[in-house]
Amino acid sequence: MAPVATDTTTQPTEVDRIAALKDESKVFNPFYSPSIGDDGDDTYEFAKFKPSFPKLSWEPLKEVPFSDRGLVADPAKRSLLGAAQKVRHLTPAIGTELLGIDLRQLSDTQKDELALLVAERGVVFFRDQEIDIHGQLDLARHFGPLHKHATTPIPRIGLEEVHVVYNDASRRPDPASFSKLELWHTDVSYEVQPPSTTSLKILTGPEYGGDTLWSSGYALYSSFSPGFQKYLEGLSAVHSAVAQADGSRAAGLPVRREPIETIHPVVRVHPATGFKSIYVNPGQCIMTTRIASAKIRRGFTRRIVGVPKAESDAILSLIFHQISENPDFQVRFKWEKNSIAFWDNRVVTHSATFDFWPATRHALRATPHGDKPTSVADYEKQTGKVAKDRQLEIWRQQGLEVKTNGAGPTKARGYND
Repeated sequence: MAPVATDTTTQPTEVDRIAALKDESKVFNPFYSPSIGDDGDDTYEFAKFKPSFPKLSWEPLKEVPFSDRGLVADPAKRSLLGAAQKVRHLTPAIGTELLGIDLRQLSDTQKDELALLVAERGVVFFRDQEIDIHGQLDLARHFGPLHKHATTPIPRIGLEEVHVVYNDASRRPDPASFSKLELWHTDVSYEVQPPSTTSLKILTGPEYGGDTLWSSGYALYSSFSPGFQKYLEGLSAVHSAVAQADGSRAAGLPVRREPIETIHPVVRVHPATGFKSIYVNPGQCIMTTRIASAKIRRGFTRRIVGVPKAESDAILSLIFHQISENPDFQVRFKWEKNSIAFWDNRVVTHSATFDFWPATRHALRATPHGDKPTSVADYEKQTGKVAKDRQLEIWRQQGLEVKTNGAGPTKARGYND
């Protein structure tokens, strides 16, 4: 019997298979995979601010003097709030929108008051702002020396202190490579002096979608029982830059400064407000290199120091889930062209929604350094002040005294919506 002929014209070759895998790899983890996608449209209005990755080498960061501008601000913030047409608090825990203020016209007094307002409310929003990136950088410098990111893109025209946020139709986020919980993060928390009053301005955004959410570390701390609060105050955690550096190297991109790992207190105290805030964040990565079938799972906050791994994992899992899942701590902002947000990276975490592909979302961030995170014990020793629970302080200002000793059973209470 003659052999049966086999039609090989429809069978994929090894070259075809590799090409398909490479094409599949265009989907990405939006947290750790650098913004190397570009639709090639050089007629785009803001093409000069598209992402670039120059091959630069920077020395390790050194500690720099820092004094929080909120410490010298008028607690009532009369100059700033008095200039606003409207002050709109968006939730009890977090988020304020100021209407009728031109950020290009702020006095130094108003800038100091803005720093304090952001420290108190976590994030403050402005719309219809014509301030350009140079003005944004100048304003950011009022709050502290500017951070230069070791791995993320800078604009084509230079400006090394600018962090570019850019996604267009050329790269699709891959939901198989990340969960929404893992996108919650505090910017570069691994630095010795992590960021303070950070700003992001939208240049181009989708008609809808692409919102950002922020979650309050103050409210998270306040939500725990007094005994657990006290336990957390005695803990420290490792924060790591390794995953971001690995992600860049895996993409064939330069790492401009070698990654570090730093130990910070799990509960830090804001120098201007004196409020206690939880300071850990998921910032996780499940980075998949499909051709090599390799996965790397890492995050900004890696582990709690000095406790068994099972205990560390349980603590971090509880905190991470509360950050992402408890709406009482969160505010959600819908961006419009020329919207700008200022948030205090010391007391909030944030996450973007990746629901807008194939639309373009393009923004520029300015990121001042802040203070070295200070534990409750060190804050009280250094200042002679008692660090405060923000929620209890608000209730006291309202004339309410709430017992927090945790003694005795609590009565079940209904909730109706």
